[in-house]
Amino acid sequence: MKIIFFGTPAFAAECLDYLLEQGIAIAAVVTQPDRPKGRSLQMTSSPVKSLALAKAPHIPVLQPEKASQILEALAALNADLFVVVAYGQILSQKLLDIPPLGCIIAHASLLPKYRGAAPIQRCLIDGEKETGIAIQKMVRQMDAGDVIAVSKISIPLEMTFDELHAHLIELAKPLLLKVICMYEHGIPLAEPQNSELATHAAKIELEEGEIHWERSAQEIHNLIRAFSARPGAWCWIHTAQDKKRLKILRSRPVSGQGTPGELLSPEGVVACGHGALQLLEVQPEGKKSMKAADWLRGCLHMNTKLFI
Repeated sequence: MKIIFFGTPAFAAECLDYLLEQGIAIAAVVTQPDRPKGRSLQMTSSPVKSLALAKAPHIPVLQPEKASQILEALAALNADLFVVVAYGQILSQKLLDIPPLGCIIAHASLLPKYRGAAPIQRCLIDGEKETGIAIQKMVRQMDAGDVIAVSKISIPLEMTFDELHAHLIELAKPLLLKVICMYEHGIPLAEPQNSELATHAAKIELEEGEIHWERSAQEIHNLIRAFSARPGAWCWIHTAQDKKRLKILRSRPVSGQGTPGELLSPEGVVACGHGALQLLEVQPEGKKSMKAADWLRGCLHMNTKLFI
């Protein structure tokens, strides 16, 4: 059975690497075009392209601006199944109709919850206690296909995006392989989603990362871990000289009471609208991340209005 793999970020690259290691026949890889990155705007390949060139240079790598531009090339490869992992483009029905076994996509949520671009961040923001990977048959409507297989994972209260992302990759790899192997015996059965229970995981916007201390400690904590380590939840700090941004990368809800934004202790406890939050790891503007206690010791004096 021949497969064409569609994917772009590190999550997809890890899955592709695993499938290659397991001997899955990949006829081609489709990924996003090289893009300018960083301050130098140097053209940079996607993690999937870099992985494919390093591990399987014999496999063609296609990088169309729109996947619909390469329908004939895809059809000519005579693949049996298309496998999609975080590709980053909406695929046309004409493309979905090419492989005789159809298309499957791995999605990082327990569908029908968190359909869309940012399921991992959104479930953390909402304080979900459980999430997982769902392998579904791909349809034109976003993440609305019948679900073939699911694997679940619990979310500890302190887990950050980076940590959950890594766990979900390890969950996705064997599940994706299992479903691909099912297709060796024909198109597997799948469970239709209940669209009435669907929720939307919209793309994360940078401005959403601003911390407003009037919110509860738990809400702010959930925001911090959803944005950690990139792009980072942030707040304004006020010193005698100026006003700067401070990214907060790790925190812990604790007991405490005061005016929202008031620094309650030199250990980094800040009052919130309900409860308090202890800052554990921060990144001052223009500097590297550090322990919050070390950063506070570097301040000239204890300023209870630092965050207000």
